[in-house]
Amino acid sequence: MVQTKNLTDPVVRSFVEAVNTHNREAFAAVLTPNATMADDGTERDLGEWTDREIFTTRGHIDVVEESDEGRAFVADYRNDTWGSMRTSWRFTVEGNKISRFETGQA
Repeated sequence: MVQTKNLTDPVVRSFVEAVNTHNREAFAAVLTPNATMADDGTERDLGEWTDREIFTTRGHIDVVEESDEGRAFVADYRNDTWGSMRTSWRFTVEGNKISRFETGQA
């Protein structure tokens, strides 16, 4: 398990911190205005997906291992809807913001 404070990429670290503290403002601040995302290879509406999968269901990311200089990781993700599952995450970082992330079952 990789502690959040030890994640390599500071932008991705901010993303994980925002998810785990359920801080919508911090989450929005780490994304570009036109950020996009996909779940299991399907494009999703970022606002709708994050509300349903993270914020209203108490989503939480426990990073198991990271790669690609901290811009990808495998994690145990859990929320009140689905319980716990092994997931993979990949991030596109532009400057100090995330412009895209992709997640899905690992």
